[in-house]
Amino acid sequence: MKIRSIIIFFTVLIGGSLTSIAQESAEHLNKGGGDRIYGEPWATRSAVLGTHAMVATSHPLASQIAIDILKSGGNAVDAAIAANATLGLMEPTGNGIGGDLFAIIWDPKTEKLHGLNASGRSSMSQTLDQLKAKLGPDRRTIPGRGVYSVSIPGAVDGWDMLRKRFGSMDMAELMAPAVGYAREGFPMTQVIGSDMANNMVSYGRSFANGSIEEFDNFSNLYFKGGKALAEGEIFKNPDLANTLETIGREGRDAFYKGSIARTMAAYMERNGGPLTYDDFAAHSGNWIEPVSVNYRGLDVWELPPNGQGIAALQILNIMEGYDVASMDRAGADYWHLFVEASKVAYADRARFYADPDFYKVSVETLLSKEYAADRAKLIDMNKAATKVDHGDPKLMEGDTIYLTIADEDGMMVSLIQSNYSQMGSGLVPDGLGFAFQNRGALFSLDANHPNAYEPNKRPFHTIIPAFVTKDGKPWMSFGLMGGAIQPQGHAQIIVDMVDFGMTVQEAGDAARFFHTGSTEPTSNGREMEDGGTLLIEKGISLEIAEELRRRGHKVRYTTGPFGGYEAIYKDPVTGVYWGATEMRKDGTAIGY
Repeated sequence: MKIRSIIIFFTVLIGGSLTSIAQESAEHLNKGGGDRIYGEPWATRSAVLGTHAMVATSHPLASQIAIDILKSGGNAVDAAIAANATLGLMEPTGNGIGGDLFAIIWDPKTEKLHGLNASGRSSMSQTLDQLKAKLGPDRRTIPGRGVYSVSIPGAVDGWDMLRKRFGSMDMAELMAPAVGYAREGFPMTQVIGSDMANNMVSYGRSFANGSIEEFDNFSNLYFKGGKALAEGEIFKNPDLANTLETIGREGRDAFYKGSIARTMAAYMERNGGPLTYDDFAAHSGNWIEPVSVNYRGLDVWELPPNGQGIAALQILNIMEGYDVASMDRAGADYWHLFVEASKVAYADRARFYADPDFYKVSVETLLSKEYAADRAKLIDMNKAATKVDHGDPKLMEGDTIYLTIADEDGMMVSLIQSNYSQMGSGLVPDGLGFAFQNRGALFSLDANHPNAYEPNKRPFHTIIPAFVTKDGKPWMSFGLMGGAIQPQGHAQIIVDMVDFGMTVQEAGDAARFFHTGSTEPTSNGREMEDGGTLLIEKGISLEIAEELRRRGHKVRYTTGPFGGYEAIYKDPVTGVYWGATEMRKDGTAIGY
């Protein structure tokens, strides 16, 4: 099967007839995926091993740049910034300097984890009532594209904060590899090229129906001649080369207070957007404390809201109350338990996760073992819950990059960066070579919701980096891309490695499942009433699907979205780095 075909999202509904399920299972078996049917450890490749350093990103050229930075004397943070800048050029379907960034860094000097929230805010001058008046009385959600979906991009400020605190190289050196590729060009890879082709049609429709106010810049940048680049064709972006060169020469203030900021503000004003020069100039990220739960001897770390990372921790807390290791990974009991635990955690996600500057909630309580035990009482092992007290399907559409890097001194970086859905807002400011994110679409229009739109507020965020320590030492840095699947994916990786004994590579390649349709933080009075839908990858047996359906789950076989995983495991005895990436992306791990 060509990889391109696996990227296109389609589903086969399991309905009254068993024929379609049997055909799906038989088709997978005939294509050599039989080992995955029975839950045995299975991997597309062996892990990459290294004693000095390790890099795992979603693009081979970005991984190579990171290795080059490390070999030239840079550290893990330097390499992460250079790789991220390159990914913004090479994988515009997932990220870019028009988006936001979160990171967790292990500092070997202090033997401590540091968290960075480099996400942007809404306009300081636009109120909820003003926004609703512009959208019209019939709108229940903020459009996913166009000026009202744009929040301030935080990535460049995030790079600056990382470099100043932990980096060892100047910004011009870190921007140089991406600048070179942007000018000289690079060959389009298969997965990204396929995504670009799918996006061309989708964004064209959005412009035609008025969702995107200006489209020539976006179209001329990414779809020259009315077509997307195919695998192997050369893509150049000289405008982005100039922008990155300016950032390298003048620093982050060029982006937020200098010539780039003035261009972005003028573009927004011309197209009726709420963001102003003052909004860009006022932006700043925040250093924050990661939070954790202990899962069977491992401390699993995430960042607190406005992100959704603690949902992974809530799922793990519930799972810890069950003897998961005695369950069959390919058995219905495990799948049912995990899905029901996810429903419970996502009900809390919908109610409590928002910008902490505007809504206070006790994260400590949400992550307590006592709270998890109480919430676990909602789970019936024989029946799927149709309602768990608190559905916006657009959260499935998370287009993101994740990278992780470890260096010779023991510094490890877990970094995730995104434009949010697909290629962002569909708006490219004049001559700058990148698209604005559409993260602002995740605000709620319900004034009583914790995630309600307000001036100078951060929206709910889907992108989450993760880290694991054992006995106070780094054990694994990892992440998984893909919108709402991320907390479920994080928890599945941990359970696969801890309870089912998989390696770091096997855990990434194991068939995944994704429960969707829970009440979402963006919903305006819409709550899960029907139990949602359980999406499962091909390779899951007919028997599992049928047993889950018998328990009340609505099950669909599908090819996505199941995220994209990168990880670095550090052997606590030998200190060897094990790098992992997976078949669902174009990426690679490289070590030395």
